[in-house]
Amino acid sequence: MNKVKATTLAVQHLLAMYAGAILVPLIIGGALGFDSKQMTYLVAIDIMMCGIATLVQVYSGKFIGIGLPVVLGCTFTAVSPIIAIGTNPEQGITDIYGSIIASGFIVMIIAGFFGKLVKFFPPVVTGSVVSIIGISLLPVALNNMAGGQGAPDFASGSNVALAFITLVIILVVYRFSTGFVRAISILIGLVAGTVLGMFMGKVDFTPVDEAGLLHMVQPFYFGMPTFDLTAIVTMTLVAMVSLVESTGVYFALSDICEKKLDSKDLARGYRSEGLASVIGGIFNAFPYTTFSQNVGLTRMSGVKDRKIIYITGGLLVALGFLPKLAALTTIIPTSVLGAAMLAMFGMVITQGMGMLVPVMNESAENAMIAAIAVGLGVGVSVVPGIFDSLPPEVAILTSNGIVCGSVTAIILNILFNMIGPKHKKDPMHG
Repeated sequence: MNKVKATTLAVQHLLAMYAGAILVPLIIGGALGFDSKQMTYLVAIDIMMCGIATLVQVYSGKFIGIGLPVVLGCTFTAVSPIIAIGTNPEQGITDIYGSIIASGFIVMIIAGFFGKLVKFFPPVVTGSVVSIIGISLLPVALNNMAGGQGAPDFASGSNVALAFITLVIILVVYRFSTGFVRAISILIGLVAGTVLGMFMGKVDFTPVDEAGLLHMVQPFYFGMPTFDLTAIVTMTLVAMVSLVESTGVYFALSDICEKKLDSKDLARGYRSEGLASVIGGIFNAFPYTTFSQNVGLTRMSGVKDRKIIYITGGLLVALGFLPKLAALTTIIPTSVLGAAMLAMFGMVITQGMGMLVPVMNESAENAMIAAIAVGLGVGVSVVPGIFDSLPPEVAILTSNGIVCGSVTAIILNILFNMIGPKHKKDPMHG
């Protein structure tokens, strides 16, 4: 593959994860009352650290790196706990970063033990988790297609039309082209949708004008970290929740790349995420996890080469130093981005289904495990307040649909397939 093709595919991966990556610092910075200068730093450093975290994970070494074409970004699971710590009168922003650094070290220490839990993630569990991830993300895609939640023109005819025109462009390119052009169908759709959005008055170049030319990073920008025990416990729980999410993504990618994962591979992957959080905390970014939208993109494009993700990681690091370039990628209209997300998240769902079908045909028990796990996981995503009455220690496992579904799948798999007498194959399925 030549350099131009590889770089184009890498840019497509960057654009796929960019909105999700910058959303976390924008939400947290807004909630903590940051000014525009602090917000600019937060977004730029976040993008750079996404690149570093990705490079650490794609690398396959003795102690770190899962060696799969995986892209890392800020975990949404951490948003609420970080805001809670930052707005607590007895805690503050330095406690946020102290807890992120400490939780990262804890993850690195327990990675080996966590990696031995691979037997608890057979295809019926990982297929359920991957399906839940895709389905749970659909509301994000549809809200974006409508213009973004809270937008004054939410669900306007122009937003919906722009989203569906973008989707049609992606589908037409995907259907009537082959090879490289087909692999970058998402990118072509994003560019074409943005150009159309300019004619519709939906592209605002103000962020590009206001951004500086060069941006230098500095450790502990918001002050030296402080270590509050409650904050550390909270962020460690969040980190473990992210590991469960990441495990599903690892297995989805291993399925696409036809690379079998063992406990040592998982331990290296977890260790990389812990290291990424430590580095992120030092430079005042956030905890990192694998991004599901890039799994959908890998499946759609059919390109599994890690070199592409190395370039993506390098571009993300470069963007962190170049605020004007970083701002340029923020001008893509939300509805255009939503259309691309719909295609990618849909591919994540079909990936999960593909993992589930063979094992559901093996036994009725597996079909029941998947039914309840996916049903609960998606249900919690649709009705997030259903378990609000539970104590906070339990709520961390039930407030997030992906985690709730994952835990359910693991428990049911133990119950049906790992303890007690082994059932014979269902006679209906041979």
